[in-house]
Amino acid sequence: MDQIAFGTDGWRATLDTFTDERVRIVGQAVADHLEAAGRDEPVAVGYDARETSEGFAESLAEVISGNGFDVLLPERDAPTPVIAHAIVDRGLAGACMITASHNPPEYNGVKFIPHDGAPALPEVTEDIEERLAEPDLLPEAERGEVSRVDLVSDHADAAREVVGAATGGAGIDLDGVTVAYDAMHGSGRGVTDALLESAGAEVVRLRCERDVTFGGDSPEPSAEHLGELTARVTDPDSDVDLGIANDGDADRIAVVTPERGVLNANLFYAACYDRLLEHDSGPAVRTVSTTFLVDRIAEAHGEEVYETPVGFKWVAEAMGERDALFGGEESGGFTLRGHVREKDGVLMALLAANTHAAEPFDDRVDRLLDEHGAIASGRVSLDCPDDRKAAVLDDLEDHIPESVAGHGVAKVVTLDGFKLLLENGSWLLVRPSGTEPKLRVYAEADSEAAVDDLLAEGREIVDPLI
Repeated sequence: MDQIAFGTDGWRATLDTFTDERVRIVGQAVADHLEAAGRDEPVAVGYDARETSEGFAESLAEVISGNGFDVLLPERDAPTPVIAHAIVDRGLAGACMITASHNPPEYNGVKFIPHDGAPALPEVTEDIEERLAEPDLLPEAERGEVSRVDLVSDHADAAREVVGAATGGAGIDLDGVTVAYDAMHGSGRGVTDALLESAGAEVVRLRCERDVTFGGDSPEPSAEHLGELTARVTDPDSDVDLGIANDGDADRIAVVTPERGVLNANLFYAACYDRLLEHDSGPAVRTVSTTFLVDRIAEAHGEEVYETPVGFKWVAEAMGERDALFGGEESGGFTLRGHVREKDGVLMALLAANTHAAEPFDDRVDRLLDEHGAIASGRVSLDCPDDRKAAVLDDLEDHIPESVAGHGVAKVVTLDGFKLLLENGSWLLVRPSGTEPKLRVYAEADSEAAVDDLLAEGREIVDPLI
């Protein structure tokens, strides 16, 4: 049991550690957690497209139903946001999702999603960890029923309704928009593309066949993994207007534009928030590592921005507390008011296409940068053993410089690591990764060259402390 630990977004491990026996132990802990919380509603168990995921999901279902809960399994592998939506839509006690998200195929993982459909907060995952135990199943006659159900259709209906309401109150009409969609062989295939088509878009499909090895790559929608999609969209002779990709479990999104290629997620956030503010009002929630361009747009509309630590669970919590219009993070996870408070790459694909139809992304981003000032951002990762992270951050507190790259430090924000706000409006952030033995160094400034200078100096500050 000491091999099972819930990190930023559930427990993930390579398959030599992530075994059926340990998955069943997690299932018992989830059942005991739900019973202690007084929940008796059904529980959903979803799974992604990995070779081992369905089998692990069936084991979880056996243990949870063996504790008296009815269990809903999807008809096939499904996106994490589809499972999260089903919790709220059907009034479930919660759900487990078997997925390792964007990790390579030799990994798998499990996350628990509570009854509100938002990511589990630490007090929930800590309680589950404390309850880890060998399965203790009821007699056959007292066990719950396991059913296979369609969870995709209801999610698609909700996505069309939410995006339509948020962008003018009418139905969504993507007629005349051609989208190239890259599922990366993951669970978005047949879901995101079908949703776009149902709204009138013409869809060109890339990697929309199930491949349990993800083509021998990680299903991570970053520029280095989206070469074919980028080439298709940026080709001057292409008839494609926009490219969209999801990660392995389709809770995150990447967008490709004709002029910019893979669009920086910070710029995507800013463009979508700008689109939503055309028809609605409300604050935004962003993580400490996400662009200040959002703040500038909000200020121009008389709105507030609330900053959270990195991790969508904190975004979701703040969205609930602040009734935020939009929330997200620079790693590509977003959701909007009126929908489940879990990042949803399927929903965001529909909002992205709708935003592009109203004003092409490249034109909108150009306009926003003209109105609010140039923005560039970047990130580097530094190797750091998990057991050294806390000590490095403690040491860093005593090594905060008075200036970085020639600009004075105006303020230090300690919400998540150390964020140095500089007098010229740029910033440098150092924080520990919640998923890897690394420290992350982020920077934002008014040019790529200035970002490079900030990242280089950030590395010089941190390297000697590791």
